[in-house]
Amino acid sequence: MFLKRDPRFVSRLTRDTLALIMAGGRGGRLSSLTDWRTKPAIPFGGKFRLIDFPLSNCINAGIRRIGILTQYKSHSLIQHLHRGWGFLRGEFGEFVELIPAQQRMDKPLWYAGTADAVYQNIDIIKAHEPSYVLILAGDHVYKMDYGAMIARHVEADADVTVGCVQVDLEQAKSFGVMSVEENGRVTALTEKPAEPEHMPGNANQALVSMGIYVFNREYLFGILREDAENFSSSRDFGRDVLPAAIARHRVHAYSFSDPVTGKQAYWRDVGTVDSFYRANQELIHEEPELDLHDDEWPIWTYQAQLPPAKFIHDQEGKRGIAIDSIISGGNIIAGAEVRRSVLFSQVVVRAGAYIEASVVLPHVSIESQARIKGAIIDEGCTIPAGTVIGEDLEQDKERFHVSPGGVVLVTAEMLGQEVAHVR
Repeated sequence: MFLKRDPRFVSRLTRDTLALIMAGGRGGRLSSLTDWRTKPAIPFGGKFRLIDFPLSNCINAGIRRIGILTQYKSHSLIQHLHRGWGFLRGEFGEFVELIPAQQRMDKPLWYAGTADAVYQNIDIIKAHEPSYVLILAGDHVYKMDYGAMIARHVEADADVTVGCVQVDLEQAKSFGVMSVEENGRVTALTEKPAEPEHMPGNANQALVSMGIYVFNREYLFGILREDAENFSSSRDFGRDVLPAAIARHRVHAYSFSDPVTGKQAYWRDVGTVDSFYRANQELIHEEPELDLHDDEWPIWTYQAQLPPAKFIHDQEGKRGIAIDSIISGGNIIAGAEVRRSVLFSQVVVRAGAYIEASVVLPHVSIESQARIKGAIIDEGCTIPAGTVIGEDLEQDKERFHVSPGGVVLVTAEMLGQEVAHVR
């Protein structure tokens, strides 16, 4: 309605919005991938990090005031943000501002939950004087125009609007499941239920929260103060703040769908080893759901100055090739074969090595005659010559982490190696 009447309406709304990206979580379900880095700093898609997706969505949607709330092992995340996200101009009121846990309140406590993280920084929000506050997770993969969601929030005269997607019932057990009326008003939100409620008319899927919220500023302050005074609260938006608000206030749902087809849009929570592996593997398809070549909605990131990928040797049994794969800058495929895999930057694969259906993070060396299948190789690993990974999972379990889905996760520590650079 508003979009048709005034194409600039969303632009005015986004300019009056402050985005806060929650980037302090441990991400324990990702096993050793988060031993030395916070989840939003994990590399994804050959050259990006997870934090790049919500940040790029903000920039592309016209939201240029962004705060990033950090806490757990944030050094590599901060380093990435300084290198890649310093192009906004403060004199024009644009910024990506780091807001670390600082024990800012009277009690010497770190962030106790997502709601507490925002509550502890109310003074910073006030200083920026937004009309709307957009709360985002820093660890999901998707492309979304937040402007349309904010416009719907205003149109519905909502106090808070919750972004939602449809997922299978089994997946829904890991999310906040929502019950919604026809007019979009939310009537219930249950966090990680054992028996998720299915959608009306669809017995196989549930409507779940994306962890994306639009709040009216003053309403947000009030409900956070109420939650801070509730000693039984776990200080979490999904578990405490929103369920308490639903009965008394105007909580609306915004269904995240493709603006052209109206179908469910691409969105991935890569919170487990298996889901992280699958989401990366999806990118090598001929026409993946997530189009990283989309010039109209680019994903921005820090781009290291690296030479192009190089493929060398052309001898039988010693030919540098990659098929159905993503190969990043600075890579050298020296007489080795790579199939259906994602190789991040500065990976060297030496003569006779074979990699299939794997995800290899930056700064990895795979020595001659090694064979790797269905694995994630973490940053900084050196895979010794002749090593076999992914062909005998029982044997792999003795040295590495094997996920429920059979993905082998290998880190430098598991190999008895030290990593000098920051991950």
